[in-house]
Amino acid sequence: MDSWLRHAKAVLSDLEARDFCKYIDSTPSPFHLVSASAARLDAAGFIRLSEGDNWADKIKPGTKAYYDRNGSTLVAFAVGEKYTAGGSFKAVGAHTDSPVLKVKPVSAKKAHGYLQVGVECYGGGLWHTWFDRELTVAGRVIVDCGGGKFACRNVHVKRPILRIPNLCIHLQSAEERKSFTVNKENHLAPILSIQKAAEAMLNDVSGSVEGCDPRHPPLLLRVVAEELGIAARDIKDLELSLCDTQPAQIWGVGSEFLSSPRLDNQVHCFTSTDALIEHARMSLAGDCGVSVIALFDHEEVGSRSAQGAGSPIFRDAIIRINEALTSEGVGSSSETFKMALSRSLLLSADVAHAIHPNYGHKHEGNHQPLLNGGTVLKTNSSTRYATDGISGFFFRELARRSSQKIQEFVVRQDCPCGTTIGPIIAANTGLRAVDIGVPSLSMHSIRETIGVADITNNRIILRTFFREYDALKSMFTS
Repeated sequence: MDSWLRHAKAVLSDLEARDFCKYIDSTPSPFHLVSASAARLDAAGFIRLSEGDNWADKIKPGTKAYYDRNGSTLVAFAVGEKYTAGGSFKAVGAHTDSPVLKVKPVSAKKAHGYLQVGVECYGGGLWHTWFDRELTVAGRVIVDCGGGKFACRNVHVKRPILRIPNLCIHLQSAEERKSFTVNKENHLAPILSIQKAAEAMLNDVSGSVEGCDPRHPPLLLRVVAEELGIAARDIKDLELSLCDTQPAQIWGVGSEFLSSPRLDNQVHCFTSTDALIEHARMSLAGDCGVSVIALFDHEEVGSRSAQGAGSPIFRDAIIRINEALTSEGVGSSSETFKMALSRSLLLSADVAHAIHPNYGHKHEGNHQPLLNGGTVLKTNSSTRYATDGISGFFFRELARRSSQKIQEFVVRQDCPCGTTIGPIIAANTGLRAVDIGVPSLSMHSIRETIGVADITNNRIILRTFFREYDALKSMFTS
């Protein structure tokens, strides 16, 4: 029986990991991730809301809905059929962005006969990992639709068109070879083409770039335009990032690992979306709370933007949903909002630091998360993580109820500690929060690594959170 159960779990994890590979291969930018997640929600019967509409007559017990801001942040929720005003909000927060190289507003660049693209570092990437890889571009462009109208279009050029080559070893000094240092301004501009070859290609297609934006290489605009099926001159602006062309890959002797770009933090965008969809399909009839996921942009650069976790978007979501569900005679929506906050919990889900076999000394001896060892509970007494004694207990108990393993992480006191959206949202809303995450290797590399089994482990725990948090909370006296 145990052998059969282990086999069944392995098959489930493998299927889920392959589904995740398809998902992340289709989400090379936050814009694509929001679009892909919205498509999954649409297929599950969620309705699309607009922030500019009145929600009063659109939300009631049993409602499943979502909305986005800027096309790069997404909020989705499912209201329990037994919800009453002031009930709990069970929220999972993650982020859609990752460290990348972004195309500059004026990106046309030439050097020593090469045509290049000017790029800017976004976030704290391990930039040396971007060298000697076949790269492309993805993101969003604003196009002229004619008749004085404009529209945003997502674009992903799937073929390799760019590369950042290393300097050959014979042109480096011994000191340079010993310590590879990247000058972000001078060393990261990728090659697009040979200048003369680019000119010949443009001349071969008469008028193909006539009237196009002079800020960017005409050849780049032509490639993007061809992908969209429009003329290059119709591209009026763009938000493009460089991305790897190598797809996600399951590997290892037992196919137990998964490597891909952007695992930080698209893995939790995937698990939280699927957990919410599963909960909405199976458990709303007995649910007395509101289950929410909030996938924010700009975490990697501090979250201080209109669509970041530092914005009012999450607090506003709770206020607006609560107002729509507060009927006359129950009390003011302001009062039920405060009641709801006191009963709610946020799981801040972001990848965690797995122990590295070659750098084991970097981890504290009693806190060494391992790939495929289960979701990690992150704690920091200086509140770099939002976990406290009560929220940590809730998460441990939810893991126990879901029969899933978890691990613990505390950073060494002689190492710096990263932070997450957890403390930001907790400070903005007063919501109790706990920081968790799938363990990973090579965080902020162009390709990161997680364990296949941890994807399923995390999704099951999030699903249990949506289903059982209210019952657990009712049994707890603080």
